Order: sequence, then structure tokens, then C-alpha cells
Amino acid sequence: MATGPRQLSQAYAAMERGVIRKPAAGRIRVALVYPNSYHVGMSNLGFQTVYRLINDIDHVVCERAFLPEQDGGKNQRVLTVESQTPIEDFDIIAFSISYENDAPAVLTILETAGLPLPAARRGTTFPLVMAGGVFCFLNPEPLAPFIDAFLLGEAEVLISAFFETFDPSVDKQDNLLDMARRVSGLYVPAFYQVNYKEDGTLAEFSPLFDVPPAVRRLVVPDLSKLPTASTILTPDTTFSDTYLIEVSRGCPHGCRFCSAGYVYRPPRFRPLGLLDPQVDEGCALTDRIGLVGAAVSDLPGIRELCAKDRGREVRFSFSSLRADALDGPLVDALKKSRVKTATIAPDAGSERMRRVVNKGVTEDHVVAAADILVAAGIPNLKVYFMTGLPTETDDDVAAIVDLVKRIKHRFLQTSRGKGRIGEITVSLSSFVPKPFTPFQWVAMDDVKTLKRKNKMVKTGLKKTANVRVHADVPRWAYLQGVIARGDRRVADILMLAHRNRGNWPQTFKASPVNPHFYVHRERGPEERFPWDFIDPGIDKSFLLKEYRRALAGRSSAPCPADPSKCSICGVCKGRPGG
Repeated sequence: MATGPRQLSQAYAAMERGVIRKPAAGRIRVALVYPNSYHVGMSNLGFQTVYRLINDIDHVVCERAFLPEQDGGKNQRVLTVESQTPIEDFDIIAFSISYENDAPAVLTILETAGLPLPAARRGTTFPLVMAGGVFCFLNPEPLAPFIDAFLLGEAEVLISAFFETFDPSVDKQDNLLDMARRVSGLYVPAFYQVNYKEDGTLAEFSPLFDVPPAVRRLVVPDLSKLPTASTILTPDTTFSDTYLIEVSRGCPHGCRFCSAGYVYRPPRFRPLGLLDPQVDEGCALTDRIGLVGAAVSDLPGIRELCAKDRGREVRFSFSSLRADALDGPLVDALKKSRVKTATIAPDAGSERMRRVVNKGVTEDHVVAAADILVAAGIPNLKVYFMTGLPTETDDDVAAIVDLVKRIKHRFLQTSRGKGRIGEITVSLSSFVPKPFTPFQWVAMDDVKTLKRKNKMVKTGLKKTANVRVHADVPRWAYLQGVIARGDRRVADILMLAHRNRGNWPQTFKASPVNPHFYVHRERGPEERFPWDFIDPGIDKSFLLKEYRRALAGRSSAPCPADPSKCSICGVCKGRPGG
């Protein structure tokens, strides 16, 4: 394949089905940018959904762009896939950001496009630079100096309101001020001042203009008439020509480390009457249907959805299945889909740690799930754990080894009856405390400790046949922690890393801002967080209560099926943003 930016964009476009093409004349032109590779971006259903939603607005046209590849150490020009147009030629450059470690690429893309990095230096001749995505409504502050405006919340309730108000003919400052007052969920960092105490913690976050002191995180209250599915099919994704259908948002189980379980509250499931025709639409394009959601196995009617005869073979895959929810119909769907590897996520090795994180899954659930999957003819298992969880001891880490060995023993017994022994892959991730979770107060393990814990697991399973251990890189988890928990001063670290061409050890060593301050420091219960200006609908007192329950080793009940019967976390009481 040719590697020039124009040739690459043309090659991507040639593989795709479902591309939206609209004449640009007389329309607001938006370059929607995913700050990672084409492969990663097009695997993201949220990115595809934003692309469709913007193009659904008649007076707007949206094209896609991605992080450019390097040529001889230099980043290539950023061109859109649809027309191979430089993103700096558009009215708006809109970033869709899902993950903290993609944030540094925003600076690379802006500079490659010829834009001054600080937003304050970009006059009216430059495009408006926006950002949205789950990263942004967790904590946008590390990118605040580089972005003109953030949209905080779910795209369906933000995008139409924004484009009803945005007027490209009006001065940028006046336009932003008008929208900050009129569009809920719009956050313009330049309109707020941040002050710090002598100890470095946040003292004050206050408006400089007549704009709301808190920004509401907006969610769609009802998904029952709002389908979300793949817009474009392409083989160059993690799912390779799979038609993705979002079945739910949020999760009722309340795992205390999981930001998605809190910022997407209340959990919302789409009805079978909406999903069933979506599966039929997907089957007209491909035989691969991917069901997406944080709690797919909790979807009412999922078994009927997968078991229905559609007149052709349908291969279902699931983004998440809990070990305590696996049963015959779900496993049959996996078996019919010729799945070779199934995934279960105990997250912690010991029962004590699973109570701390509120996982709600027992060791017996995990072992039984492994048995059910292998008995169904699925030969390989992937098992996810985290190291560095709050209150974790070496005994808890050793319990990961013990649990894997117990899974392996059951796995071996069942596999022998099948005449084939598959493989167990153990995936270790470093725990990173995230905003708007009960663990937002905790200190993160240092890199040395995380490496030692990962080594304990690797050594403990080294001689166990047919078991492989893959661990993430703790130094990248550390970077994730800095960005996830940082304030506006972290922007200086990002700028220095950009100048150092991504040399993070050199950057951290030279930075006048101490990155350990954000990662290795336990927060006090009264400390103001950089993200506290966002109203997520969740009572902070509820999160603190959950944190204290975690430290005491006590679990909590999941969200009730009927949200009207619960007012524990505040979201379902009709608070703003809920």
C-alpha cells in the first residue's frame, strides 16, 4: 500500500461501505478527528455515531481524519478520508477522545495542521477546535489550554443543540460566549479561571464571564427509540466487517474502579423491539453482529435476540459477558458464531478484593463459567485481572495465580473430554484511579510496585502449561494516571512531551510540574478535584460513602431494575444532568 497521506486516505475509503458524502458548498464543514490510527478509530462505535449524527444535520457536512503516520520521523499531513482535504481547511476541527493516552496526539495533529497549540493564540482565521468523548466528560482539564470548546456528555443531546446555535459568520469569542450561555454541556475553558492553594491543590474554579459556574454532563434519558449501530463497515478494524449494535449504556453493577459504570448512570437498556430490526439490518450487510454495551448479558431479551431464526447463519459477538450470567442460550450463541476465544473478567484474584471493588462475582462463578465455555467447544479463554487495586496485598496478588490454576484444572478436565486442550491467556492491567468513581480519592501504586506484582503473577504461572500471561506496561499506566487526574498544569507536561517528541522519561525529569502529585497522592475527603466543575448528576457524598465501604471490604447492591425506586447516588432523583 502506498504510504503518502493522500494515498492512505484513498486506500481507506476504497475498503469502506456506508461512507456518507454530501456536497460541501453552503454547509458548515466539520473534520471529525480520532487521535489514534484509522484501525483504532474505526473500531470505535461512538466515533462512528458522532460522524452519522453530524451528517444527519442538513446544513453541516462531516468528514473523518485520524492520527497521521510518521514518515522519516515526521508526521504526515492530516487529510480527511472522504475528500483528502487538509483538516485546517474546515470550519471546525472536532476531536473524539475516548482514552487518556490519546490526549498527547491532539497536540501532534494540531501542529501538523499548522495551528498554534495554545487556543489563546488562534485568531478568527483558524478553525474552531472542539473535543468530546468520554475522556472529555471525565476530566478535560489537561487539554483545556489547547481546545476552544468541549462538549460534555452524550452526543445525541449535544450535537443538534450546538449546530442550532453555532454561527460561523460571528466572531469566534462572541460565538463561544453566546453558546456557553445557551447550550447545556458546552464548556469553554477560556471563560473560567483556576487558582491553587500553597500546597498545590485546587482552591477555586470560577467563571470570568456570565456563564454557568458548573457545566452539566448531559445524557439521553431514554434510548428506547434511539438506535445506535455501525455507520461504516470496513475490514480494517478490531472486529473486521462486524456490524456493531449498542444495546445499552451504563452498568447496574457499580464496580468501583469503572468510570463507565458511574458517568453513564442511570443504566439504560434498549428494548428488543428496537434491537431486533437492527440485527436484521446488519444481517443484510454481513453475517457478523457485535452487541456492544457495558453490561450486555444484563439486557432483557438478549437470549431471544440471539436465538431467533433469521434465515441465515448469524455470528454474534459480545463486548462483555459477566461470569455469573453465562447460561445455555448465550453460550449457544457463542458456539454458533464459531468463537474460538471467550473472555471473562474476575478483575481480582481473591474474594476479599472482589468485595473491595464491588465486582459481585465469586470464584465459583468464574470457574463454572470457564467450565461452561470449554464444554461448549470454545477452546481458548482470556481472563482479565487488575493489579494495584486499593488495599491490595501480596496475598491478593498470589490469589490471582491460585484462581488461574483452579480455572486451568477445571479447563483441563473438560478439555480432555473434547480431545483438545486449548490455551488460557491471563491479561494483567494496572489499576488507574478515575474521576467520578469511588476510587477517585486513592493513590495509585508506583511503577516499581506494579512491575513487582506483575512479576509475581508471571513467575507463579511460568510453569503452568497452556497458560500465557500478558501484562500492560506500568509506565504507560502511570502516564494515564497523570492525565486522568491532572489539572490545567498538566497541559505544561503535555507541551513539554510534545517538544521532546514523546520522550516521557526526559519530560517527567525536566518538568517543573511534579507528575507524582497527581498519581501517588491520596486525596483528602474535602479536596476539590479539577473535574468538580462538571455536574455528573451523581452525589459526591455517595461516591465517598462507596469509597469508605470499599476500604471496609463491604460490597453494595446493584442498581435496581426500576430507577424510580432508587435515589442512592442522586442520578435518578431528577437532578440536573441526570
